[in-house]
Amino acid sequence: MPLGYFSLILHAHLPFVRHPEYPEFLEEDWLYEAITEVYLPLIFIFQTLHESGAKPRLAMNVSPPLCEMLADPLLQERYTHHLENLIELAVKEEFRTRSESPEFHDVAKMYVENLISSLNLWNERYKRNLVNAFKELQDEGVIEIITCCATHGFLPLISTHEARRAQIELAVTNYKKHFGRQPRGIWLAECAYEPGVEDLLKDAGIEYFISDTHAILYGDPRPRYGVHAPVVTPNGTAVFARDVETSQQVWSAEIGYPGNALYREFYRDIGWDAPLDYLKPHLHADGERRHLGLKYHRITGRDVPQNRKEPYIPAMARDKAAENAAHFISERIKQAHLLRETFEGHPPLVVSPYDAELYGHWWFEGPQFIDFFFKKIHYDQTEIQCITPGDFLDSGLPIQVQKPTASSWGENGYYKVWINEGNSWMYPYQHDAERRMTEYANRFAENDDALVGSTGEDSGVPAERILNQLARELLLAQSSDWAFQIYQGTTVQYSSRRFQSHIQRFNMLAKMLESGEVDEELLAEIESRDNIFEEINYKIYRS
Repeated sequence: MPLGYFSLILHAHLPFVRHPEYPEFLEEDWLYEAITEVYLPLIFIFQTLHESGAKPRLAMNVSPPLCEMLADPLLQERYTHHLENLIELAVKEEFRTRSESPEFHDVAKMYVENLISSLNLWNERYKRNLVNAFKELQDEGVIEIITCCATHGFLPLISTHEARRAQIELAVTNYKKHFGRQPRGIWLAECAYEPGVEDLLKDAGIEYFISDTHAILYGDPRPRYGVHAPVVTPNGTAVFARDVETSQQVWSAEIGYPGNALYREFYRDIGWDAPLDYLKPHLHADGERRHLGLKYHRITGRDVPQNRKEPYIPAMARDKAAENAAHFISERIKQAHLLRETFEGHPPLVVSPYDAELYGHWWFEGPQFIDFFFKKIHYDQTEIQCITPGDFLDSGLPIQVQKPTASSWGENGYYKVWINEGNSWMYPYQHDAERRMTEYANRFAENDDALVGSTGEDSGVPAERILNQLARELLLAQSSDWAFQIYQGTTVQYSSRRFQSHIQRFNMLAKMLESGEVDEELLAEIESRDNIFEEINYKIYRS
């Protein structure tokens, strides 16, 4: 038995953003940036470590909306064009910086190499489908993939039992479609828990969920080992809570590793620095400046203004990532010694959950840190063993029974990020749609092949088709991302409009269902735009 266990858990999620009605759309860049900076590097690192014998082991949530986007042919094609465009710009920059800005030539050359490698991986090795790449890693025993609420719905703020259940049941169905097996665990959206959620998880075959620290710390009875061992609810569902120390070491830009002066500065981007005429061939048709992902400066210092940031030096940043990984491991060993002594010989488990997008997008060197971490864990020490929550459950170690307390990983640990004076206007509309969805599911469940709008001929639309799209619109409106972004003050207009548009489409479809006046062209357009969850069956909303 090792001195202690460590469980890295990555939460890979983006809201469902897909706009076929436009040739290009700014918010689709969220996905393209994450593929280039996060998902491709992490998949490649995990596969390379595995093939070299370094045996990485971690859990990773690939959320249902992200799976649906990664497997979507339209978005795959658009990402390919996006990446090819970036390569063209990077090649131009590599040539320009040779003479005009030699202090930036190393980083410009790095981007050319990285982007060309990404295109080769995307097209050749992974055949443009990263869901399959993640699946292979799980099938090979490298990662344990868990699921998430179907559209990242914030369960405590969903008003009906049926709508909460649908978020869980559909997540499991979607997981089986993409990964060919039953998920063992779930990342509850925003780690938001309230008592009773575990019953939905148990019914869906989920063995464990991830929570924030205080879900266990303030549970009943008090946890014998704090958050450094899971607990199990009375119905048998296990809970794994976040360790505060590791969270701050990596997550915090102020005191954590990502704020180091040598690391890449996120907010300084060629999309805003270079002459507009030079950039225009690489911008959207509107010609508006935007982040392009080529960033040439390092953080330099917390109080250094953007116009005084120093050039980014890739080799120095990589060395710092290796140093930080070694330090992180040494701290885990110290932590394990202290906890084991405190727990009188019981091996502690340190659970470290993070947004996957931290590694590569917000913290450019994050994937390098993970690479060094697993190499050093494997080759340089024997005291800490990396496992997944499922591995821990399989170990047979005894687990305390506890009733966790309501919690989230938002500010101050409760729900105010997702319901406050800025976004509370959303919930009356959402809750009304939730109530009506169950009403329609109950009403039509026994007769959903009836043709709505039928004149008695071969005209009309099966009620099931409208009901399934109603369910999609409700699910998309429930995404916690919209309320979060409104609270954060980022993309407020887009997030508000997205929520409102899904509620509006729900109401239009409901009117078709009730009146019998079906606009088939409009229905088809809505289906083509919001095409998430081909496998959906509205009957999951029945009471």
